[in-house]
Amino acid sequence: MTRKQKKMLWRILIAFILFVISLLLPVEGLFRLAVFLVPYAVIGWDVLWKAVRNILNGQVFDENFLMCVATVGALIIGEYPEAVAVMLFYQVGELFQNVAVSRSRQSISALMDIRPDYANVERDGHLLQVDPEEVAVGDVIVIKAGERVPLDGVVLEGTSALDTAALTGESLPRDVAVGDEVISGCVNLSGLLHVKVSKPFGQSTVARILDLVENSSEKKAQAEHFITKFARYYTPIVVFAALALAVIPSLVDGQWGTWVPRALNFLVVSCPCALVISIPLSFFGGIGGASKQGILVKGSNYLEALAQAGVVVFDKTGTLTQGQFSVTAIHPKGMSEGELLELAALAEQFSTHPISRSIVAAWGGVPDQERVSQVEEVAGHGVRAAIDGRTVLAGNGQLMDRENIPVNTGHDHPGTVIHVAVDGKYAGHLVIADQPKATSAQALKELKAAGVRQTVMLTGDAQGAAQAVASTLGLDQFYAQLLPSDKVERVEKLLEEKAPREKLVFVGDGINDAPVLSRADIGVAMGALGSDAAIEAADIVLMDDDLLKLPAAVRIARKTLSIVRQNVVFALGVKLLVLILSAFGYANMWAAVFADVGVSVLAILNASRMLNVK
Repeated sequence: MTRKQKKMLWRILIAFILFVISLLLPVEGLFRLAVFLVPYAVIGWDVLWKAVRNILNGQVFDENFLMCVATVGALIIGEYPEAVAVMLFYQVGELFQNVAVSRSRQSISALMDIRPDYANVERDGHLLQVDPEEVAVGDVIVIKAGERVPLDGVVLEGTSALDTAALTGESLPRDVAVGDEVISGCVNLSGLLHVKVSKPFGQSTVARILDLVENSSEKKAQAEHFITKFARYYTPIVVFAALALAVIPSLVDGQWGTWVPRALNFLVVSCPCALVISIPLSFFGGIGGASKQGILVKGSNYLEALAQAGVVVFDKTGTLTQGQFSVTAIHPKGMSEGELLELAALAEQFSTHPISRSIVAAWGGVPDQERVSQVEEVAGHGVRAAIDGRTVLAGNGQLMDRENIPVNTGHDHPGTVIHVAVDGKYAGHLVIADQPKATSAQALKELKAAGVRQTVMLTGDAQGAAQAVASTLGLDQFYAQLLPSDKVERVEKLLEEKAPREKLVFVGDGINDAPVLSRADIGVAMGALGSDAAIEAADIVLMDDDLLKLPAAVRIARKTLSIVRQNVVFALGVKLLVLILSAFGYANMWAAVFADVGVSVLAILNASRMLNVK
């Protein structure tokens, strides 16, 4: 508890003791009123002050106003114990609510521990501690064992193990050596590292993540917007309804002593505290619980949408598969295997695509750039280059079709086929294979168990390679040989085909798939540790390569929405019942207190379950 909350707890205890003493004292009349006014003032002075201040500012109809009217009215009609009890239990509910909100904020602010306090910078042979924001790109920083990595960069000297748990939720350290990238927010566990800074602090991983989490509460779910609007109209309606209940029947039968207490009960019951706090608390808790698992949700609206996920679409390479390609077969035509592999490596050497890198790695040599000229990358198809004066094409079947080069592989290998042609004649092909990630099959099973109706894979890979991955993992559908624009069109069709209340989730790497991430109902970037484009493009970011975090995110979202619905139904149901009973005189002030404070406490307790996500 905070200092302020502890102070309120003492006020409640003192007021309760004074309240018990007031009940036991044998006094009547004005002395009895004076005795009960003491605990009432101790526990309720701030509520009275807030109500007066809000009225002066034009904000009349709020919970403070309702409590003041109900309790002052009870004092006027001689129900002194009830007036003190209502204010006492109201403050107990408020304290309970504040503690719950603080716990929720702490679950998210625990992530704020990744913010670095300083950076050790080498300047003029000396090591200086400076603010990370003062470090420029290109500066060399020194990270000692036990210190937090303050900025993104590349290791120049040293080896170590980094604790990435604050970012990914994973306890297994990651080893780094010279040439490896390190990202801010991790903790250096062992060795001394010299790191060359690659990004300013404002663009570093830690700064982007902190900004994302701090602003997540600004994007509210539909349920939160509904409750905000509901409370805005609900409160003045019940105030005027209570006024009508007190005045109209009394004018008819003259029994003011019967109808005024009923109206006061009506006011106490009507306070919308349970809904106004428990619903945002549920979403806040869901976002905090997800962040502990290394799942960053940009707003409660995305958490609400994820709970309705019915169709999940995956990119293949790097998402469902490891993204680490290797050449598994070489089939030349009119030349040796070595010559075919060399030509392909020379043509692909300038591309950063994983398939291109795997071809160069399989060749094993250092490509001679002087032998290659006029390199042209044909988007979604392959590469054209002049090698030793000959025109070499390396790419998929669509590239061969485009150049009217007949292809007849005569082989059936699962994997991506890269065809090679020299001066318009077919020279053979290579087979590149990529293995599924160890957790992909289990993640897909868990998505089905969580209620996802359909799983789909979209890939630019060959039909055979896509078929092999889809059958191994148990995907419902797959579409192969797609260009980036084709993926968007396919997602458009899937959006048209899905059920009205379903949401479509697209899971990709956040860089190549940015257009599709933006078009889907919910874009999820995975394996995004340190990826700027992923954090910008996606609605939800899985901070490492573990696909099992996706079904975990769906379960968190569905549990959150379930708790929200439970609170709405429970709070409105109890309040409506007691409002009707109050109007007809079957519910006294104590029942009204339960319908207000009791329901609030139970709803907050229910919402707090989201703070302990496992």
